[in-house]
Amino acid sequence: MDAVDVWLTIAVVQAAFGLWLVGTALLIWGERRVVAKMQTRVGPNRLGPLGVAQPLADGIKMFFKEDVTPRTADKPVYFLAPAVGALAALLMFAVVPFGGTIEVAGREVALQVWDPEIGLLWVFAMSSLGVYGIVLAGWSSGSKYPLLGGVRSSAQMISYELGMSLSFAAVFVYVGSLRVSDIVAAQQGAFATLGPLTIPAWNIIPMLPAFVIFFVTAVAETQRPPFDLPEGEGELVGGFNTEYTGAKFAMIMLGEFMNVFTFSAVMVTLFFGGPSGPAFGPGWLQAVLPTVWFVFKVAGFLFVFVWLRGTLPRFRYDRLMDLGWRVLLPVGLLWVMASGVIVVIQQTVERALLLRLAAVAVGVAIVLAVIAPTVIAALRRDGDAGGDDAGSPPEGLSEDDAAADTDRARAGR
Repeated sequence: MDAVDVWLTIAVVQAAFGLWLVGTALLIWGERRVVAKMQTRVGPNRLGPLGVAQPLADGIKMFFKEDVTPRTADKPVYFLAPAVGALAALLMFAVVPFGGTIEVAGREVALQVWDPEIGLLWVFAMSSLGVYGIVLAGWSSGSKYPLLGGVRSSAQMISYELGMSLSFAAVFVYVGSLRVSDIVAAQQGAFATLGPLTIPAWNIIPMLPAFVIFFVTAVAETQRPPFDLPEGEGELVGGFNTEYTGAKFAMIMLGEFMNVFTFSAVMVTLFFGGPSGPAFGPGWLQAVLPTVWFVFKVAGFLFVFVWLRGTLPRFRYDRLMDLGWRVLLPVGLLWVMASGVIVVIQQTVERALLLRLAAVAVGVAIVLAVIAPTVIAALRRDGDAGGDDAGSPPEGLSEDDAAADTDRARAGR
């Protein structure tokens, strides 16, 4: 590796870090604007066009506010905890390819900071480290409400990391590699061609259950509504960040938004082809388009995160745990086994026959989904009718006479 390679590596790292920071800032602004529109409010509209500079003003305000430290806090951990979440999100984003391959100074440069063979395991490990920042923040504050928020967070993370790991396992079984670049390369080309319509070979089609599991667990891992139990204002004042002020509170808030951006990028990479998309135009445009497609896909998921916050109420804690342990975990286990069966079938059955079998299975599932509610409703009506007949008085006897006979029978007993 010579000096040119070193400078190219530094440039790629800076580009990834800049995209990550700009995406986080736009998420903060976009969330306030979108939620305001959903609630018939205006939102930030003073600083910059449409208030786009409002996150910068908020950051400046927080960093210059008075910084209060509780007397009973464990100061080293108290100061270190806010940076853990942001650092884990940054390290997770390091293995995400945010563009294609470009040629610079006669060298092929991949727009990806790091591409290890254990890419998926690295993502899972860094997502697991994020909980430490929240737990340590709650414990080191020396207050009961932050401690309760930290305990809630640890229980929630453990519950949903199992489902997330199973969704990763399903993708690994289907693709056959843990390397993130291999997962993106496996999604190139077309899954099927229906006349003029070409369906891309993204993992969202064959791995739809794994995507649903990963999306739900990602919302829970980022502790966004409706899974924001560690910050429950109604019962925990503010949760694990209650005792934080000023710059440290700003770091905690930034860490949450950075996690949302990173998990959105991981979802795009695993299930939506990463930076893949139509390429056209001159050479420089074809080099830029993969990053453009990546940004658009990530922006779509960021909007969904904001949409959930503006529409769904917070889960009850027991239902949150039931969803993680009784629904996502067994479904994830079943889908990992089903993924293995799918891979074996793909290796032994012709593609045309496989597509026909899949179409038949989808048709049967749709028919069952349509017929089942009708059959259940008919059975319930029959049961209600039987119950009414059993409780009605004999023919020719009024309800008052039947009640009188019942009273006389009881008096005789």
